[in-house]
Amino acid sequence: MKVLAMLAALSIWCFSQPVLAQNVWVIEISGGIGPATSDYVSREIEQAHKEQASFIVLKVDTPGGLDTSMRDIIRAITTSPLPVATWVGPAGARAASAGTYILLASHIAAMAPGTNLGAATPVSLTAPGGKDPDDSGGNPFAPKKDKEPQSSGSDEDGEAADSDEKVTAKTAMEKKVINDARAYIRGLAKLHGRNEEWAETAVTEAASIDAEKALELNVIDFLASDLDGLIRQSNGRTVIINGLEAKIELANVAYIEREQDWRFKLLSVITNPNVAYILMLIGIYGLLLEFYNPGVGLPGVLGGICLLLAMYSLQMLPVSYAGLGLLLLGIALMVAEAFSPSFGILGLGGIVAFALGSVMLMDTETPGYQIAIPLIVGLTVVSALFTFVILTLLLKARRKPVTTGMEALLGREAVVVSGFPGSGRVLVEGEIWQANCDAPLVKGDRVTVVQINGLCLEVNQRSK
Repeated sequence: MKVLAMLAALSIWCFSQPVLAQNVWVIEISGGIGPATSDYVSREIEQAHKEQASFIVLKVDTPGGLDTSMRDIIRAITTSPLPVATWVGPAGARAASAGTYILLASHIAAMAPGTNLGAATPVSLTAPGGKDPDDSGGNPFAPKKDKEPQSSGSDEDGEAADSDEKVTAKTAMEKKVINDARAYIRGLAKLHGRNEEWAETAVTEAASIDAEKALELNVIDFLASDLDGLIRQSNGRTVIINGLEAKIELANVAYIEREQDWRFKLLSVITNPNVAYILMLIGIYGLLLEFYNPGVGLPGVLGGICLLLAMYSLQMLPVSYAGLGLLLLGIALMVAEAFSPSFGILGLGGIVAFALGSVMLMDTETPGYQIAIPLIVGLTVVSALFTFVILTLLLKARRKPVTTGMEALLGREAVVVSGFPGSGRVLVEGEIWQANCDAPLVKGDRVTVVQINGLCLEVNQRSK
């Protein structure tokens, strides 16, 4: 009887204990997808695993972004040991371009009513300078603007090859980029048994569909108006995580809304192309001022910090090295004009090179990752004024005769204090100096400083 009583008491105690909540991390992806977003999402997924979260929800509302950043996020999702659900919501949100790839790569794909996805065609179909698009540092994905290239092997292609070599090279590059994106999105759709054909259409025809149509075509798993609906419909589903089947079991969940940390905010600022562009120019001009007028310290310190920040941000952005080279060449030519006036030839060439380099600096057409034209015009004018006015004034100041120090005493008038002939003392510029003179002089006579030997002056009697 005692044993039964103990078991009954233990059962009552166990049922009376609160069930531990399962943490569901909610990570928001909004706006353009860039280096700051990919770094933030990758770190959050890793941190969720370390803190033993049960489920991860990516709350998406994006127009697209950079290819390299998108692939970093997808890599973090596909290698995550935790199930990751991408939810396009709330109503009015979208998963365009890069967002479509992320949605298809997730273990659970859901959308709220009134949302849409698609238009996953690469905008920049050709890489400047003939670079391989895979190595371009960030071919963007956004709604398609250009006409779809013809299929390989067509007669029209052959005629184009005979008539215009440039057009052929461009068409071949277009095919390469399109085929790469098409194969990539098909693989992501196939990973979780979603509609591969429509996924390919999103690339080749820039197709877009709403949430209801996406569910009908098996592009997504289900519709969910809110997070509770997402969790309820995800519970009990079997997904593939790192090649193994895993059943999602969610009960008594607790939502943890993740906030964007200081690192994300800092990267968001400095990886803005406009900010990186300004930081680079501040760094260059700060160092130039320090070299022209050494000893001040502030321009050199500020310029060094800004230049390092600019280099860090530019290495994460799709930068055109041709544009960067033109920009640096423009600055060098404008500086050369200040040193050796050439009737404006060097300066004018520098301004043109600077403006062209600024326009070409960002190797992408993704909205939000272009340098603003008004900013380029303004900084071009400021750079020209800086070169032709400030540097010219600095060089003129350096060519002026010395006005301070011992060298400034040469030729100055001095008044005899004592002595002479031989050694004596003279008053010059309010200071008493040791002096030598062979002429007989008396106190009050005026002499001229003709030479400086250490701390002793050689003086001559002034002619009357």
